[in-house]
Amino acid sequence: MWAYILRRLLLIVPTLFGILLINFVVVQFAPGGPVEQMIAQIKGNAVDPAGRVTGDTGSETGGSTRTPRLSDQGSTNTPSRYRGARGLDPALIKDLEKQFGFDKPLHVRFVKMLWDYLRFDFGDSFFRDRNVLELVAEKLPVSISLGVWSMLLVYLISIPLGVAKAVRDGTRFDVWTSTLVIVANAIPGFLFAVVLIVVFAGGRYLSWFPLRGLVSENWHSLSLAGKVTDYLWHMVLPVTTITLGGFATLAMWTKNAFLDQIHQQYVMTAYAKGLSRRQVLYGHVFRNAMLIVIAGFPAELVRMLFTGSLLVEVIFSLDGLGLLGFEAAMKRDYPVMFASLYISTLMGLVLTLISDLCYTAVDPRIDFEAR
Repeated sequence: MWAYILRRLLLIVPTLFGILLINFVVVQFAPGGPVEQMIAQIKGNAVDPAGRVTGDTGSETGGSTRTPRLSDQGSTNTPSRYRGARGLDPALIKDLEKQFGFDKPLHVRFVKMLWDYLRFDFGDSFFRDRNVLELVAEKLPVSISLGVWSMLLVYLISIPLGVAKAVRDGTRFDVWTSTLVIVANAIPGFLFAVVLIVVFAGGRYLSWFPLRGLVSENWHSLSLAGKVTDYLWHMVLPVTTITLGGFATLAMWTKNAFLDQIHQQYVMTAYAKGLSRRQVLYGHVFRNAMLIVIAGFPAELVRMLFTGSLLVEVIFSLDGLGLLGFEAAMKRDYPVMFASLYISTLMGLVLTLISDLCYTAVDPRIDFEAR
């Protein structure tokens, strides 16, 4: 097993390299990059994700990127590969390229990025005047809170529900719960959030829960018990939103896995030996049926942490990793974008290895090293 773990750890290196390389190349051809963003700000415009100028915004980045001056040296006809650069001094464009690191060849920039990422040095954000690692560490508690609590509730609801549906397959309980699962799977998560806000957060009916934030403004002045209560109080609505939108698929996976195992020959043999229904279901069927559930755990956890809670973070004003990555993509903040990609990919690969180890723990017959 140790040899298998070592091989999997070594495979992380080329996998990360390939993912970073593909995304790095694709991003180079995406319109509306950092230089174009700054050019638009200089001219008082904004650039949309497609690289088009959308109008006068007068917004500022609030970061360390300085705003250069317009040229008065008659360079209006100088061609440029950047949209909106007409009328700007070519020297100014070169200053912007140097500031963002675009004055170096592609391969040099990619190799430097790899070397920095090996040391977990993600540099500084283009537009936030902050170290990227500090930004990620600042947003991580929010995403971990949403992801961990949501995953815990999803698994606590889905697995017992799936088992109960499989055992009572075809009964009224199965039909009604299937209807519930289908409805929960069909309704978008943001719609659940809006309904919960309207009903329970002072929208029109009740004001039981806070509308925004992870904690209250007076959180630091509360006692330990008060801090815990306040934190859980703020978590109720966003976690409920994610749970309602996420338990349906896992419940059906669990049901189908149990149904598949219940009809296997070894189950009939176990009954023939005199084992009780409980012993058969939870001593034999459960172990085999949980393999498919374990297989989906890493991808589900990474999705919860980095992408699955984006709309929930926006609706409930929770400043987490999902919102950070979305804003970085919209503003073409490449250091934040690639750092998020690197961290999420690395976590996914490590969690996939952990899920394989869980396979062997659940079913000792599985031997990855022999394969």
